[in-house]
Amino acid sequence: MRSRTAAATAAAATAALAITTLATGPAQAKNPNNSKKMTQAVTVENVHGHLEAFQAIADANDGNRGAGTSGYEASAQYVEATLRDAGYTTQRQDFSFVYEEVHESSLTEVSPEARTVDGIPMSYSQPTPVEGVTAELAAPTTAIGCTTGDYAGADVAGKIALVSRGECSFGEKAIAAKAAGADAVIIYNNTTGALNGTLGGVEPDSAPASGVTQEEGQALLAKMAAGPVTMKLVLTKTMEERQTFNIIAETDAGRDDNVVMLGAHLDSVGDGPGINDNGSGSAGILETAVQLAKVNKLNNKVRFAFWGAEELGLLGSDHYVADLQDNDPAALDDIATYLNFDMIGSPNHIIGVYDADESTYEAPVEVPEGSAATEKVFTDYFDSTNQPWVDTEFSGRSDYSAFIAAGVPASGLFTGADGTKTPEEVEKFGGEAGIIYDPNYHTPADDITNINMEALDIMSDAIAHSTITLAQSTQDINGKTSRGKSGKPGPTVLPDGVEAA
Repeated sequence: MRSRTAAATAAAATAALAITTLATGPAQAKNPNNSKKMTQAVTVENVHGHLEAFQAIADANDGNRGAGTSGYEASAQYVEATLRDAGYTTQRQDFSFVYEEVHESSLTEVSPEARTVDGIPMSYSQPTPVEGVTAELAAPTTAIGCTTGDYAGADVAGKIALVSRGECSFGEKAIAAKAAGADAVIIYNNTTGALNGTLGGVEPDSAPASGVTQEEGQALLAKMAAGPVTMKLVLTKTMEERQTFNIIAETDAGRDDNVVMLGAHLDSVGDGPGINDNGSGSAGILETAVQLAKVNKLNNKVRFAFWGAEELGLLGSDHYVADLQDNDPAALDDIATYLNFDMIGSPNHIIGVYDADESTYEAPVEVPEGSAATEKVFTDYFDSTNQPWVDTEFSGRSDYSAFIAAGVPASGLFTGADGTKTPEEVEKFGGEAGIIYDPNYHTPADDITNINMEALDIMSDAIAHSTITLAQSTQDINGKTSRGKSGKPGPTVLPDGVEAA
């Protein structure tokens, strides 16, 4: 990847800021202090203007805005300038991560059929030798291959393990394959679409790993049932420690012991500009912050976070929460709820709300008290506007993971990534059944043309509504109320069944 000078990066950010200045939409309320005014103030035109700025930045920086790159730096400068112009003080929170540059990557079937296979190397995967790994495929006894026990009785020593996605992290699968003696591992998807995953960090005791589609995985399993299948995986790369950062900004007004926090990751994958994933979420909260700055009185402080290195394993949000746990646990306790926005403009979209009350999906993670009430802020809003919506699994697969692990209530919005749209969802939202929600997910085609404006408009309004609603009261979430221009505490009203300490 070519490096860019600081001057070029700054120029890209300045040019991007000019784009949005020109794209300013209709006149907006001077004091959008309720849901109706705030949803009118946060226009889809201005949100889209921020996306045009991110696209211009990617175009000027090797086609991406990934963590540790000039494209990310320019994106950050754009966000910071926009927030400062709105009256915020911005802060960078630095942290280190391992930056990867892939030199060669290929996956081929050697026999019984000589062909190229579409494989995507896992982020943080260990490299192969320069000549690659050529070996027979072998499956674990239990298809998911999460532990060495799943390989009991299977002969995978010196071979390439073929395992299914599901039930544990990709990193755990790569570690288990290595421990079982495999020289590499291929993980196939458990739904339609490509599998572009991360091992979540560098783990020397893991096998080189690549992802393939569910269709490819099943085809390989069928061939293995008929006889030996030999594959070759080549993955050469360099990995080095780099610095990146989160951007944090918050309102001056509102009680600082009852903070409402919104977050979206600012980084893209290395393969594209990341306009839907997750320029869309970043643009939505950025424009909401701009309009919220015009409100004369807020009862609760609102904090905005633009996370770095989410695509490399939720690193920015993990660092933020861990830092509070280690150095300021009281400040972590002061976060009333966390709202996450990761992809809000998917072309084959759903209108999804994280299922914190588990009314549709049993959560695979612990759901903190107050999360269901946070979800209800979104669902009540959609119901009030006759907007259909569906639950999406409260899975912890985005930047709310560290917050819920620390006991902070959370919910969020999602228009879909690599899941497949159902006929029932088509009836609610239009689009095409049997196709994934974002066919350009994690690809170079996730550009400015990859945004569904209807979805972006609906979700931006929902962000605006939830922000101003919770900025004025989180009583239903944690029983806390506020009064006055400074957000001084009012009497605490505890939810039913909760006793005062």
